[in-house]
Amino acid sequence: MTTDRTPPKLRPATLALDGGLVPDPVTGAIAPGISMSVNNVFTPGAAGFSAEGADLTEQPYLYARWTNPTVRELERRVAALEGAEDALATATGVAAVAATFLTLLKAGDHLIVSDVCYAGAYELATRILPDLGIAVTPVNLSDLNAVQAAIRPETRLIHAESPCNPILRLTDLAGLSAIARAAGVLLSVDSTLATPVITRPLELGADLVIHSLTKFMNGHGDALGGVVCGARALIGRIRARAGVYLGASLSAHNAWAILRGIDTLFPRLRQSSETALILARHLEAHPAVTRVTYPGLESHPQHALARRQMALSGGMVAFQTADPEAMARRMADRFGVIHYAFSLGHQRSICVLIGTDEIQGSTYRMTGAALQEYRRWAGDGVFRLSVGLEDPEDLIEDLNRALQG
Repeated sequence: MTTDRTPPKLRPATLALDGGLVPDPVTGAIAPGISMSVNNVFTPGAAGFSAEGADLTEQPYLYARWTNPTVRELERRVAALEGAEDALATATGVAAVAATFLTLLKAGDHLIVSDVCYAGAYELATRILPDLGIAVTPVNLSDLNAVQAAIRPETRLIHAESPCNPILRLTDLAGLSAIARAAGVLLSVDSTLATPVITRPLELGADLVIHSLTKFMNGHGDALGGVVCGARALIGRIRARAGVYLGASLSAHNAWAILRGIDTLFPRLRQSSETALILARHLEAHPAVTRVTYPGLESHPQHALARRQMALSGGMVAFQTADPEAMARRMADRFGVIHYAFSLGHQRSICVLIGTDEIQGSTYRMTGAALQEYRRWAGDGVFRLSVGLEDPEDLIEDLNRALQG
């Protein structure tokens, strides 16, 4: 007599551990292995091969640039977490954005992109795509009326990010999804700062969700990666084009490292969110801090939206001080626990100044009302604090050492 071991519908915290997990059929090993082989033996004409253009994930493993067993396990895990039918993993988060843009857009099409989002995605959209004949309009996606006004007959895709990096402005994803769907436009959402622990954009109507796996999903600062998740047919289109021809394949070793990180994603995000709220409240009361932006604070302009859309308030805090450049130098000199460095979402706390003049000159290049709106959130610059897993009291002491005159 055999027992049916098929589990019922699993909850997200369990999917982070078990989504797509299959113990090794030969050794019985539970932890995922690493398949480092670039090529796989096969028998020409054997069963399992389908016609040209078929789903690559249904073919036998042939060549690691197309599909790899370890990478495929990561794709299944992330797809399960996001409630998606499928996912394509890439070498970096920017590669996942590029795969999406360069598959879904062609000359004559129009893209609406969040006017504040990850710099690599924004620069790709506004500097590379126009060279290919693709029109691009940056829009403040928190203003749904502005989104509606920006849609054209040739608009094919809206690309959002929530929370926005680095100012932590939110986008009403359900409202934006309704507008996109009514216009017959696809919606992609970069959910790197939220992760599926906090927000699952597909459940709010988005077509695609993108992550830089380098950040919170990996959580250890030791592996680059990206992913795009969505309906099987849509991901199949992206895989057949970008996965095969753009060459930004994720390495098996990095896929394994990211799988290891996802095992602890839920407890890590819970702890970093809890600590981030403690730090945000402390910073808001500190005399050297002029403004704190954190979705969990009632002072956040979109706090009500955060409560509707986010299960937790997240591990990112943005704050401002007088003379931010001088403060940045003090932080780099005085920090003993927090690291003054770029990137985010790691197990150790990281803080860096995103100067307004610098980011505007290098990336956003806003003018007029758009620049005024950015400065309303960022002032002369925001300190982007990625909260790690340290004791909050040690982090408070570290911040106080840097903030004191």
